[in-house]
Amino acid sequence: MYLNTISSSEGSRKSSKRVGRGIGCTLGKTCGRGHKGQKSRSGGFHKVGFEGGQMPLQRRLPKVGFKSLIKKFSAEVRLNELNGLNVEVIDLKFLIDSNIVPSFTKKAKIIQSGILTDTVVIKGINVTIGARKSIESAGGKVEV
Repeated sequence: MYLNTISSSEGSRKSSKRVGRGIGCTLGKTCGRGHKGQKSRSGGFHKVGFEGGQMPLQRRLPKVGFKSLIKKFSAEVRLNELNGLNVEVIDLKFLIDSNIVPSFTKKAKIIQSGILTDTVVIKGINVTIGARKSIESAGGKVEV
């Protein structure tokens, strides 16, 4: 097969209509665009959703969706961030003081990401199931 022998299959490409061939034919004179107006001109364009100055549909409908305000005050802590802290009990106040979570954090959750090698006691912080297993296998304890 050669590039110069490739052609599209029969009927897959429709030939374009020849417009503007006199008033006797259907697509003569105005070429199927009608009389006057923005759409009849060459380059007659308006943006998608434009309704001639009327308030567009996407602006008439109410906004939908949800943005959680709680998300701002919650944080995630990875297991490997707890290594090398040289403390036995870890609570939210300690995480804030050691700059692991932002100061405005109200609740935190420890997720299983990385490996915990130190023995620690987690107090008052939520823990995922996988993180709980890793903490307990390292000799630590979770107190909720």
